Amino acid sequence: MKNENLVLDTFEEKDEAAQSSLISAPKPRTSYLTIKGLRKSFNDTIVYDDFDLTLPLGGFTSIFGPNGCGKSTLINMISGLMPMDAGEVLYDGQTIDETRISYVFQNYREALFPWMRAIENIHYPLKLMGIPKRDRNERIDRLIEDFGIKIDLNAYPYTLSGGQQQAVSIIRALVREPEVLFLDEPFSALDYEMTLLMREKLQAIFAKTKTTMVLVSHDLEEAVQMADKVVLLTRRPTRVAEIIDNSLPRPRDAASLVSNDFVALRSKCLEIFQRETRT
Repeated sequence: MKNENLVLDTFEEKDEAAQSSLISAPKPRTSYLTIKGLRKSFNDTIVYDDFDLTLPLGGFTSIFGPNGCGKSTLINMISGLMPMDAGEVLYDGQTIDETRISYVFQNYREALFPWMRAIENIHYPLKLMGIPKRDRNERIDRLIEDFGIKIDLNAYPYTLSGGQQQAVSIIRALVREPEVLFLDEPFSALDYEMTLLMREKLQAIFAKTKTTMVLVSHDLEEAVQMADKVVLLTRRPTRVAEIIDNSLPRPRDAASLVSNDFVALRSKCLEIFQRETRT
C-alpha cells in the first residue's frame, strides 16, 4: 500500500488548473458513492469479484467484517491508493481523481513526517495546494479549536503521545476540507480511554462539517457507535452481507454504549457477523 507521503506528493504533479480547483471550496454532494463491478485478487486469491456497493455521500459509514475479507483493501481501492483489477468508482458521478479525498492511516507513527514539527505537518498539504499562509493559519486554528485536544504544535511527532500523533494526522487530513475522508482503523493502537475521546472528537467534527467519512474498524462497538450505516462484509470472495442503518441520536458518547438501543443494534450486527464467519 502506498504511504501518506506518496498521497500528499501527488499534489505536486498537478498543473495550475488543477491547483486552482483544489483551492476552491468543495462542491456540496447530495448523491452517492457508487462502486460497480469491483474486482481484486492477489496471486491466486480472489478478494473481490464483481462487487457492487452504493452509499450516500454526506454520511458516516463503517465497514466491518471477518479478518482477511479485504476491509482495508476496499477503501484503498476506492480512495485511489491501490489499483483495481476491474470496476468503476464514482462520487456523485465524478471519478476518484475529480474528488478531493483524504486518508488517515492506522500507523500514525509512519504517517507523520518525523523531521517536521506537528504544525508543519498540518501546514504541508495546504502549502502544496498553494493556499496563502494567513488563510492556512485561520483554517488550522479553527480546526484545532474544533478538535479540542491539547497538543504542543511546535513539538516533533515522536515527542507526542500516540493519541496526540493521531490527532495531528486527523487534523492534517481534515485541513484540506476533503469531500471524503477515509479512516483505516485509526484508533486501534490507542488505549481505550484515548479511543473513546477520539471517537467523540471525530463525531463532533462530522456533525459540524458533514464531511463524508468511511471508517474501517475491527471493533464492532466502534463501528456501530460511529456510523450512520454499518456495512457488514462476508468472507472472501467478499460481498455485502447486510447494511445496517443506525439512527441513534448523536453525540454517541461512552454512556450511550450501554443503552438498550445501542446494545440491541450491536447485537444485531454481531449476529450477522457470526453467521458469516460460520459460513
